[in-house]
Amino acid sequence: MSAPPDLRWRLADDDPQGTLFDEVERHVGRGEFRGMEFLHVRARRIINEVPKTSAVPFRYTINAYRGCSHACVYCISGDTPVLLAEGRLRPIADLRVGDLVVGTDRVGRYRRYVATPVLAHWSTVKPAFRVTLEDGATLVASGDHRFLTERGWKHVTGTGWGADCRPHLTANNALLGIGPVPRGPIASSPYQRGYLCGIQRGDGSLAHRAYHRRGGAAWVHHAFRLALVDLEPLTRARSYLQTASVPTTEFPFAAATGNRQAIRAIGTQARAPVERMESLIEWPSEPCEEWTKGFLAGIYDAEGHLGGVIRISNEDPEIMAQVSGALARLGFRSVCERPKPNGVGAIRLLGGLPEIVRFILTVDPATTRKRTITGRAMKGTGARRVVSVEPLGLDLPMYDITTGTGDFIANGVVSHNCFARPTHEYLGMDAGEDFERRIVVKVNAVERLRAELAPGRWAGDHIAMGTNTDPYQRCEGKYRLTRGIVGVLTEAANPFSILTKSTLVLSDLELLAEAARRTQVAVNLSIGTLDEEVWRATEPGTPHPMKRVEAVARLNEAGVPSGVLVAPVLPGLSDRPEQLEAVVKACVEAGARSISPILLHLRPGVREQYLGWLAGARPELMDEHAHLYPRAYAPKATQNELSRLVAGMVARHGGRSASAGEARAVEPSRRSRPRPARQLHLGL
Repeated sequence: MSAPPDLRWRLADDDPQGTLFDEVERHVGRGEFRGMEFLHVRARRIINEVPKTSAVPFRYTINAYRGCSHACVYCISGDTPVLLAEGRLRPIADLRVGDLVVGTDRVGRYRRYVATPVLAHWSTVKPAFRVTLEDGATLVASGDHRFLTERGWKHVTGTGWGADCRPHLTANNALLGIGPVPRGPIASSPYQRGYLCGIQRGDGSLAHRAYHRRGGAAWVHHAFRLALVDLEPLTRARSYLQTASVPTTEFPFAAATGNRQAIRAIGTQARAPVERMESLIEWPSEPCEEWTKGFLAGIYDAEGHLGGVIRISNEDPEIMAQVSGALARLGFRSVCERPKPNGVGAIRLLGGLPEIVRFILTVDPATTRKRTITGRAMKGTGARRVVSVEPLGLDLPMYDITTGTGDFIANGVVSHNCFARPTHEYLGMDAGEDFERRIVVKVNAVERLRAELAPGRWAGDHIAMGTNTDPYQRCEGKYRLTRGIVGVLTEAANPFSILTKSTLVLSDLELLAEAARRTQVAVNLSIGTLDEEVWRATEPGTPHPMKRVEAVARLNEAGVPSGVLVAPVLPGLSDRPEQLEAVVKACVEAGARSISPILLHLRPGVREQYLGWLAGARPELMDEHAHLYPRAYAPKATQNELSRLVAGMVARHGGRSASAGEARAVEPSRRSRPRPARQLHLGL
């Protein structure tokens, strides 16, 4: 079915590249593609250039499709965290019209943070740029996007003159906002124990009282009670207690009177649960990071106050010492204030609004009124200097929203609504599941490639495929674009490589063999595990891993150099030595030209999606992942140990190891034709 005549994916009107696609046509999948939608587009360019600063062993890529039907739980498109009005973060793809987020508005002398509704939400595919900040954080956005700087709104890219002359980011700019967005806690067992310790010691009561009946018989009354005005922390505490085998009942504790709110409580008077509660709130000898976050969240919910600053009050010196130590362990600066005449002291958090936000997002208290920043003035706090702006060389799914204020807080900086919103909105694209179900198909990819490889325009550089989405995903059987691209590259004797996890590559076996006789060709299969259970849970849309092993053997037998990436290796799921050994042995026997492992990495957005899946499928692994992934990548020592382990296995079975870069692509070869004066640039 055809799209309306005015349906176009476009860059901004003043962008010299103009329209990305000459037309967009929607087709509903049928039969084996039921439930999917294919967006037919005519791309202006098909060869994408990778930035020279990139470490990958190739400069040019081709992606005939956007989106992927494999539905792997670890490679869903990443999302940008947006600050909600309630003081929590949510990926931008998960926002919906009507949600309240934090925007800014000028009130009096200052720009202030205010709550603002989401009015529209959409997605598109655009060339991506990486903005790197002085604290090491990176932001990925289109060149047309705008951020608030100390010198006003600025686009990501622009020029000093000409058609694209507009204010744009430079290394002299600082982005304004709430400051770096920290990694929040995982609701693991240590976090829950820490939370219960903090909230009970702050506002609960726990006792064993001995009584004597008439006649001398003694008995002990066991009691635990937690009474709070706010229901959110009470509900959280009760849930954590239930998980820890401490059942409680909820009951009214004090009725509302005058200007005092009603108070509800939870508690138990059974001996075993009370004794279990005592063990849960013991001070750990060496508190871990997650316990520390939970403790601070609990004590803040019980005894914390958010005014101009954050204060946590208590009269118990031991509790106050624990609070001070916990703040220091997480890198917060604080000061102990002089106790009041009643003996109640307070610990005050230092660092202003950025540290308030960092504390709230780091420990995740339950009480909404103690975590909102609306109404506060920016006053220049949270400024972060721009170090560089560089193209990624890829066109990626981009998500955006329209809010009542025209801006929102994304990745800790003030981000402007995209002014290309109306043309994006026409597409009706959403995020998350759409990446798997709505596939962009560049129907003119073959003819565009033939034109771009014409003598005088192209120097014969190596081209890599499969660097973004799988060129042999299921819909290749429907469109055959990858086959057409391989045919054109073969005719031109242009070197290329393919990375795939699909056995559909065998449908082009004869063509690939002919290409290998004419030029340098490499096909690499991604085979992360042979474990049936792990494969079904993590790669539901991919061919069986043993079928991929067979594909490696057939490719090599036909003269097409084929290697294997044992990727991604999933901690706790597919990283046991016997699991890795099984993959290595099978691949060596299949004649793999190279075998190398890649450990799972969790980029922002992917982290939330993968850990969300893991929490439901294998919750016992959450603590391990919290320790292993404080950042996107596991520690270098862990990655190196995996490489050494797999290399040893490969050697024992008589195979050949390779670096990840070598396995992904052959070294580019140079042809005799001169490089054109005007290079092909990033495009769709």
